[in-house]
Amino acid sequence: MIQSFFAPIHKDGWKFIGAFALGALILWSMSTFIGCLAFVLTAWCAYFFRDPTRVTPSRSGLIIAPADGIVQAITQAPLPKELEGGGALYTRVSIFLNVFDVHINRVPLDGTIQKIIYNKGLFFNASLDKASEHNERQTVVVKDDSGLEITFVQIAGLIARRIRCDITEGQTVKAGERYGLIRFGSRMDIYLPEDIAPLVSVGQRMIGGETVMADLNSKEPAREGVIR
Repeated sequence: MIQSFFAPIHKDGWKFIGAFALGALILWSMSTFIGCLAFVLTAWCAYFFRDPTRVTPSRSGLIIAPADGIVQAITQAPLPKELEGGGALYTRVSIFLNVFDVHINRVPLDGTIQKIIYNKGLFFNASLDKASEHNERQTVVVKDDSGLEITFVQIAGLIARRIRCDITEGQTVKAGERYGLIRFGSRMDIYLPEDIAPLVSVGQRMIGGETVMADLNSKEPAREGVIR
């Protein structure tokens, strides 16, 4: 519990925390009450940019959650249009990140980065299905040693206005490795081949870098979740 609240801060967050703190000091000089509220917002900003360590399952073939958040939808959908996937359908698992989730994004699969494509777009609420198609996004394709390609997408949301991606094409990556972040509420989509069933359910909470979303070596059917 202590570690989750006092995790290291991502380097991209310090300028925002500094700006929030400076604003809080100025407001404090004018009004103690408003200043206290501003310091609460500063604490939230520091909490938002936390970067906790994670324990990633390392067995070959596992696809790991690329982000914290709730599985918003599991649907059949074509790849993002920038990839020109020919209309073939994939199982798209969408993870919605609210403003209290960890926003550090992680690589879902061991392999080599094949493509990184940035698309300008709109800023619909990231929980809406149309966000996958119309919102600003960064699409990444990774290929594993067997030649299988997995696509995962950072999607900006209603409040988010900045996608950061710190990997490059041709780079070798490991599952669970940090690769970027999205600021202030967002969505992550991951596209699984149609014959690979997700091992997660709608409404289930993901822990980026830890939760196993699918197993390329398993023929287990898709799981159903029950609220208890």
